[in-house]
Amino acid sequence: MQLGAFSISLSVKDIAASRAFYEKFGFEVLGGNQDENWLILKNGEAVIGLFQGMFEGNLLTFNPGWDQSAKPVGPFTDVREIQRRLKEQGIELSPEADETTTGPGYFSAVDPDGNVILVDQHV
Repeated sequence: MQLGAFSISLSVKDIAASRAFYEKFGFEVLGGNQDENWLILKNGEAVIGLFQGMFEGNLLTFNPGWDQSAKPVGPFTDVREIQRRLKEQGIELSPEADETTTGPGYFSAVDPDGNVILVDQHV
């Protein structure tokens, strides 16, 4: 099972201040829109998402169908297949991807320590 590109999605208080901070570490904007309160930053293969006012806490994020530069890859394991396999192993998911659809979809899970994992397919 391939989970796709990995990033950490940070819930930030001030996106401009967070952007300036991470740029000092060598991160550059890969995507997003600061005016909409979200940015994706990259340094080498490391990817960080900055999100102001969109969710509480930080998320471990996987993007099936993407590489670390948010470029489509193929073949890949669809988010619904990943979801099915995890549910078969007793992992609780909420929300769940709509199994009757194709293309973009997402689900999330919480690990034993309370960390939220988001599997978010954009293709």
